[in-house]
Amino acid sequence: MTGDAGAGDATARPRRPGRRLLLVVAVLLLLGGGTAVAVGLLGQVADPPIPSAAQRPLPSTGTSAATSSPAAASTPAPTTPAPAALPVAVSIPAIDVHSALLALGSNPDGTLQVPKPGPDYDSAAWFDRSPRPGDPGPAVIEGHVDSARNGPSVFYSLGALEPGDRVEVARADDSTVAFEVYDVRVVPKDDFPTLEVYGNTDGPELRLITCGGPFDRSAGHYEDNVVVFARPAT
Repeated sequence: MTGDAGAGDATARPRRPGRRLLLVVAVLLLLGGGTAVAVGLLGQVADPPIPSAAQRPLPSTGTSAATSSPAAASTPAPTTPAPAALPVAVSIPAIDVHSALLALGSNPDGTLQVPKPGPDYDSAAWFDRSPRPGDPGPAVIEGHVDSARNGPSVFYSLGALEPGDRVEVARADDSTVAFEVYDVRVVPKDDFPTLEVYGNTDGPELRLITCGGPFDRSAGHYEDNVVVFARPAT
């Protein structure tokens, strides 16, 4: 989600981080993975680390000594709601973003996959190991900030969002789920708030991630991440 080695300093663009709000999250995590590294010829990953598999909660068996009697065993298990339809597009009117959504996973080293150079480079991508937008938990959408070859990319102005701005995600069943931004942060990649970004939440939330801050020409990547936090619009 960064720009490439020829990009400039992301701090030169207007970035208006919102007020830092206290985000209460559980320490149980939704995802598995490893650590963050920078890769790429025309760009590199957004570098948010994915929590390790050892930190994921164990699935519940739904049984205990208190429910082992025949009478208890005959009680129907509660039904699980069907998951939301897959996300297919994202719109952020405040920064004129309207993009189809790719579905990407993680690399073998645990970093987030990002759109590769080519026709999809400037598209946003839903991290398919995060919840679907509208389901409980933090859905994660990423996008490049720029590239030396083509200039600004899909999330070039992400840092200009402010609390109250609206994000809409269209889904495969023709429904749309709307979110409202409540925090925008520029965070160092070496001090990424992993639990706040990926940790369980009480209800549906959304995270938008790209790169920002100073561009380290010797390393070939931006030093920071821009992270937008949003919850369902009221």
